[in-house]
Amino acid sequence: MGAERCAGGRPRGRRVAAVSLVALAALATGCEPGTAEGAQDVPPVRATQAAAPTPSPFLTAPAPTTEDAKPSTAPPPSPSASTAAPAPAPTTARPAPEPSTAPPPRVLMRTGSESERVRELQARLRQIGHFGRNPTGYYGSVTADAVRSFQAKRRLPVTGSTDAVTWQRLLAMTRVPTAAELDPPTERPVAAPDERCLKGRVLCISKKSRTLAWMNDGKVVSAMDVRFGSEYTPTREGVFEVFWKSRDHVSTLYDTPMPYALFFSGGQAVHYSADFAANGYGGASHGCVNVRDKKKVAALFDQVKTGDKVVVSW
Repeated sequence: MGAERCAGGRPRGRRVAAVSLVALAALATGCEPGTAEGAQDVPPVRATQAAAPTPSPFLTAPAPTTEDAKPSTAPPPSPSASTAAPAPAPTTARPAPEPSTAPPPRVLMRTGSESERVRELQARLRQIGHFGRNPTGYYGSVTADAVRSFQAKRRLPVTGSTDAVTWQRLLAMTRVPTAAELDPPTERPVAAPDERCLKGRVLCISKKSRTLAWMNDGKVVSAMDVRFGSEYTPTREGVFEVFWKSRDHVSTLYDTPMPYALFFSGGQAVHYSADFAANGYGGASHGCVNVRDKKKVAALFDQVKTGDKVVVSW
């Protein structure tokens, strides 16, 4: 008939409903086995355990332990071949030297030159032991070799030619040559004259002493060194006379110069020889009487007359 009520005055139906709701809530929270496993796997953080410090990005290595701090008794490792060598200290780059633009020294004398200065050069070289002959005034191979020897000893460019630097160095090391040094009578002693040379104007030529003496009535006016022909082209011996004078003669047979030629027997003559001046007695003529002192033979050419006697003897 009407709804049943409990002691509290509330209806029974509402109390049953409330009890049912409580039971459902209990089942929802505690009936599934595993609903709390996640919480049990992570141990609770104790209040006394400090959290691990976050490593600083500015620290490069941890502090060494006690074992690391002990000195090692093993020798230090040798540097590995792959270890890079320390870079050399930077050096200031030096600019490459620029080629010299200075002109070479001016050449004063060279092979083929002929002058009084060449004679002085030879005399000065002889003073210091580089030229072993009497001056001739002609710059031949012997003089060029003497200049090379001088240049090499003084650490000058070895050219064989006498340039301004070589000449000034030679002047500083030597004295002014005397007249006898510049113009010695002969390199060899003059032989006693043949008796056929004691009268008149005579060119007295000795193959033994290799000298020519220009004589006037037994008196020697001048003397000079001479060279003769080889065994295949010998210089004739005997008494002759000068039959022709030719100042600038050139041989038509050998096409060679024969300056200051005094012909006395066919094609044989007394004349200046540049080869004799340069090479000395290392060579021979084709039968003529060669003179190596150009200054002396030039003076002789001016003094000798056609018809003067010529004596060639041993």
